[in-house]
Amino acid sequence: MLKRVQHDSVVLSVKAAHFCYNQFVMKYFFETYGCEMNIAESAAVEHLFISRGWTKSEDAESADAVIINTCSVRGSAEDRIFGRLGYFTGVKNIRYKKPEAKTKVESMKRAVKFTEENGIVPYTVILMGCMAERLLNDVKEQWPVLDYVVGTFGKYKFGDIITAIEERREPFEIKEEDSYTFAPVSYEEEAFSTFVPIMHGCNNFCTYCIVPYVRGREVSRPLDQILSEIDFLSGRGVKEITLLGQNVNAYRCKTKDENGNEIELNFPKLLKKISSHIDETNSSINWIRFESSNPNDFSDELIETIANDKHVCHGFHIAAQHGNNEILKRMNRKNTREEFISLVEKLRKNIPNVQIVTDLMVGFPGETEEQFEDVLTLMEEVKFESAFMYFYNPREGTPAAKYENQIPVEVKKQRLQKVIDLQLKHTQEVMSKRVGETITVLADIVSKNDDSELLGKTEQNERVAFKADKKLIGTFVRVRLDSLNGNTFKGTLAE
Repeated sequence: MLKRVQHDSVVLSVKAAHFCYNQFVMKYFFETYGCEMNIAESAAVEHLFISRGWTKSEDAESADAVIINTCSVRGSAEDRIFGRLGYFTGVKNIRYKKPEAKTKVESMKRAVKFTEENGIVPYTVILMGCMAERLLNDVKEQWPVLDYVVGTFGKYKFGDIITAIEERREPFEIKEEDSYTFAPVSYEEEAFSTFVPIMHGCNNFCTYCIVPYVRGREVSRPLDQILSEIDFLSGRGVKEITLLGQNVNAYRCKTKDENGNEIELNFPKLLKKISSHIDETNSSINWIRFESSNPNDFSDELIETIANDKHVCHGFHIAAQHGNNEILKRMNRKNTREEFISLVEKLRKNIPNVQIVTDLMVGFPGETEEQFEDVLTLMEEVKFESAFMYFYNPREGTPAAKYENQIPVEVKKQRLQKVIDLQLKHTQEVMSKRVGETITVLADIVSKNDDSELLGKTEQNERVAFKADKKLIGTFVRVRLDSLNGNTFKGTLAE
């Protein structure tokens, strides 16, 4: 994306900002909702703003451009964003001193203060992400506050959008590309952990899921682009990367071997290539994670690769979704309950200290009480370390939204609470077994509760708080796990 749109120099962009905006450097503000892919894509666009001389605004009310990166997985996510669009409509009215501006509303005081101090300054509101793609043709008409609606296949135009804002030109219509374009970099400034998208889209078409409709079909990123981004991250001292995709372990891409012959890389072979590259380049990166993975694509080859690779972490997010085979079939999941349990058994047999996080849905159309109980029995048999738990939410345009026997919301809530209660019990049970271990931890931030403590991540992606000097941030340290407080370990720095 950057290569396509960086036709203006940074110097010109900064000059435009100073000329147009009364000597102030222009500021952007992001609101990001949804999955890790959205976080990565926001970081990629943010990187573009920074390269053009913009700085991050402390709040949305005093920014020059607000970018809302959206999620469509559940209706509640879209409802929240509609609420935010209503709020930004109020901010924009104040920023342009419109007669209908509600200057006495408490939530608008920052916008009022900014306008009093700076007068009328252009205020651009941009909607991007899955919701933008789903409502591409009519959301702008419904919400005039929006200057740009950037769908999944329109992000390549962000460079031109920034130029138009800097030059105070009227918003232009965005024409989407036919295929997805990966951004060269998805790095957040000064981060020790970052995302590296390696594939996009999904071919599975689970009957409840809107992702294939808003993200499109699976597209795998070429190896040279992935390694190039890893080299960029190594140059900035990044210590761990998370390989991202809606269906990450379905990665397939053509490349050439050392003899120039064309070969196909699958996900296990890609992991080997990345791990070897990290060693050969003496990279600062030591840990490799990946998500989200589909159980149907978690092959024996992948398990063997992980077991023999010193860089791949041993915590995995593998979505079970349900414990009843009939429900799984109606969801169009490609595996059975028995196959999922078999996968878990293989992982635990072959990979030391493996921990598994999952997704669990209740209240799918037609789910009987007996079928729901199969979710609880699956949980009892597997004992996940943690889970993302939710009840079925119909998404317009998906097959399941038209299924008969939709479950009443109150029943779905009751079933979900049972799942949450059981998972809380299992989380405590599973994590408590680790107390007393001495493990490697990546120290990454200062604790918000105690500035004498650092927070770190384990290889299984758990949180650990321990007293240590701030100079250790960004390093791997050995920590003894002394106790468990909620879902966070308390530890002591090992001698």
